[in-house]
Amino acid sequence: MVDFTTSKLGKNVEAVSTEVNKESNLQQYTIASGVKKLGEKNKAVVCHKENYPYAVFYCHKTDTTKAYSVPLEGADGSRVKAIAVCHTDTSEWNPKHLAFQVLKVQPGTVPVCHLLPEDHVVWIRK
Repeated sequence: MVDFTTSKLGKNVEAVSTEVNKESNLQQYTIASGVKKLGEKNKAVVCHKENYPYAVFYCHKTDTTKAYSVPLEGADGSRVKAIAVCHTDTSEWNPKHLAFQVLKVQPGTVPVCHLLPEDHVVWIRK
């Protein structure tokens, strides 16, 4: 993972992922103040945890994704430091992608943003 990342972004990188401090029940979260853009120039390597009995990640470099640190506050007061990514160019995506159905938009018209689970890693340049 590190070798792939540094071959794409250089050696001065940082890994970030969603951090949940404690287990909590399913609840509603709101975005708290303090959202921060991470990295530079929309370049990142994203590693998605695959469903294997041991650690296997699918990693890919993106040039059209912005990463953000997003503080969330749960209804019970618990806090989460979530990582969000916004795909800025969706023009080549399948028009039947679930994101377009949920957002009621067409490919290439607006950025599509989502939070990442705890077991995914985003690598950015420092």
